[in-house]
Amino acid sequence: MPRIRSVTAALLLSCLAACQPAPAPVEQPSSPVAAVQQLVDDLRRDDLVGYSHHAVPPALHARLEAAWSEGRTLWPLTELPLDQKFQGFLTTLAEPRSEQALLTAYRRQFAGAQAEIRTAATTLGLFTSQYVANEAAYSDEERDHYRQLIAALARWGQRAPLADADHARQVVPQITLAARSTGLGGPDGLRRAGMTRSLQRLGPFFVRLERALVSYGLDFDAALAGMRITLAQQTGEQARVRLQYTLAGQPIDAYVLLERDEGQWYLSDLLRRARTEAEAGGAEARQQAARAP
Repeated sequence: MPRIRSVTAALLLSCLAACQPAPAPVEQPSSPVAAVQQLVDDLRRDDLVGYSHHAVPPALHARLEAAWSEGRTLWPLTELPLDQKFQGFLTTLAEPRSEQALLTAYRRQFAGAQAEIRTAATTLGLFTSQYVANEAAYSDEERDHYRQLIAALARWGQRAPLADADHARQVVPQITLAARSTGLGGPDGLRRAGMTRSLQRLGPFFVRLERALVSYGLDFDAALAGMRITLAQQTGEQARVRLQYTLAGQPIDAYVLLERDEGQWYLSDLLRRARTEAEAGGAEARQQAARAP
């Protein structure tokens, strides 16, 4: 009976990952607040394809999709923490019987070590805050927002049942099954699938990952659902929007900058990084082509 349930779950996840309909034509919001709300709604639905289209202008999206297929970027996954490790992380989870290896490592390093985990969460929070404070690539608004997020996550890590071995035995197999069902494991799985197919397949995986985090007391969907988005300032083609929400019991009060491009509003910091990602490796490729005989 457990085997039948596992096979049934795998088939359902595979269908969700691979059999999704083609995305509907994208309609862009017409105000700064609506643009932010659209991205929040995309994340709440785990609609990564929709998010990718709403986050950047169409021409830039096409360049990013081409850069992905050429192995030069994994945008928008590059917006995630430790994005350079994501393919390896997914591959490790998707390995046959990976749950056994992961649970063995967990029992050796974390099971019952609540005090050590609490200390590690505090130390990691301090280290990450210092990194964000000194990282020149972040805008002042991003730096302030990330500082609040890091503090909330550090407090969550101090009290979450991360050392509960029984809980881990329930959660880990669910995540590894979802990873296998994406079909994106292997050293080059994401590039081979391409941007759109990869993001479609990752949707159900992130749903399962979010549910696992909820069981540990971290509910990102609740944070997004309760987010209050208001216009703080708008001057011509620039705008400043205020975000107020609660994550892991901690209030977050932050601002994001937006700019208008081709009549539509986009997050300035996200747009800046996306443009950089679209050019990643492009300059080197052009130089090599110019030197070729």
